[in-house]
Amino acid sequence: MSDDLQALEQWASALLSRLAAPERRKIMLDVARDLRRSQQARISAQQNPDGSKYTARKTRKGKNLRGKAGRVKRAAMFAKLRTARYMTVEATADCLALGFAGRVARIARVHQLGELAPVAPGGPNAQYPARRLLGFTDADRELIRDRLLHHLRNGAEK
Repeated sequence: MSDDLQALEQWASALLSRLAAPERRKIMLDVARDLRRSQQARISAQQNPDGSKYTARKTRKGKNLRGKAGRVKRAAMFAKLRTARYMTVEATADCLALGFAGRVARIARVHQLGELAPVAPGGPNAQYPARRLLGFTDADRELIRDRLLHHLRNGAEK
């Protein structure tokens, strides 16, 4: 997988080196936004980059849920984390970055790597399963290639 990514990087860098810095930055920003949309859709579908489903949440043990009025909410994980407010993009003429901003970056890291972390502030630690929030799929690689070709083709027509 990393060989494919390196090959894509070499191919793209050869094409992008012919463009001026402002044009490269514009292309990088467009690609970064498209990648963010792709990552948001994948996280919304609760899938790892390899297509497997996220490991389900554990049920709460020892909690008296009968006393709770109403229903127990079981919504999809990472609803706020996948918003543009927290999933940020940065682009320069030389690179682009897609990541998480602020305090939620720690939460994203714990889930991305499957680390040991407290369940609640001051609470017990739990081993979280790895849920890959960010990662490249084959469709993402094609998206990058297509977007670059689109920009280069439209730039040549001008």
